[in-house]
Parts: sequence; C-alpha cells; structure tokens
Amino acid sequence: MNNTKISIRDLELIDIPVIMELIHLKAEFDGCPEAVEARPEKLVQDLFGEKPLAFVLLAEIDGNPVGFATYHFIYSTFLAKPGIWLDDLYVKAEYRRNKVGQALILHLCQTAQEKSCGRIDWTVAVSNELGIKFYQRMGANIIQKVRLCRLDSQAIASNISLI
Repeated sequence: MNNTKISIRDLELIDIPVIMELIHLKAEFDGCPEAVEARPEKLVQDLFGEKPLAFVLLAEIDGNPVGFATYHFIYSTFLAKPGIWLDDLYVKAEYRRNKVGQALILHLCQTAQEKSCGRIDWTVAVSNELGIKFYQRMGANIIQKVRLCRLDSQAIASNISLI
C-alpha cells in the first residue's frame, strides 16, 4: 500500500450513508457504540444546511472511503484569531499506518492556514497511546494541565430549570 494515492475531499450529500458507517466504526473503536445518536436526516440538516454547524473531510484510497475528520471553527480570545476544533478523526483499522491520518491532519492544516487560524485543538483519550504518539509526530503538544468539561443534555436541562 506504500504507493497508494490518498485523496481527501469534503463530504458530499451522497456520502451520508458512508459517514454514518464511519461514525459507528469510530464509536466502536472508542468503546461506546451505544453513544451514537446521529441519524442521516440530522446530519443532512447540520452539515448541509444554510449555516453548516460542522464540516467533514473524507479520506479515500482508490475511491474507497477509509477515514474521516470532522471539525468546526472556534475563536480564541487570547490569540484574537479563529481556530479549528477537530472533533473526530478516524481511520479504518486496516488502513492505519498508511499515512491516512497524516493526510487528514495536513488537509486540516491547509484549511487553518487559509482561514488565518491561530491553532487547531482536539482531545485524545489518555488510553490511546498510538494516537498520542501520532499526534506528537505531527507536532502536537499534549497539554496535561487542562481537563475536558462537558454538560450533557440532562445537565443543560437541569441548569435551565434553575433560571
């Protein structure tokens, strides 16, 4: 597979079944297949509506989808610049170590540069040692002194009820 040509492109409407499959594979990889609530019609609305909420890059080898990255734009008040939040990066197991992840990150770097972004941020599971090493090879700083915080839909509703 060393001479294989990897192509990265924006997700198209026709690719919704493909991204659904990849989302389920990523959830299995993450150990939480039951967490997927995404439905095709919701993805169509959110990714292809008048104001898209997120963007998806699709990685292909010989026309076959092998991975994806989802991202959206953020803003850093410290930098006074936009940034990119990489939400998901996933490559099918049999295509890992073939530079597919690297191609996705490089494409994201191009997007960040075109949009004058100050940085790209994301999280990685502490148990994902191969992922951490990959990100470090790409030049990422793994910041240990911050923690991901999350209010899920139940916590949001509980807080709203206090208003």
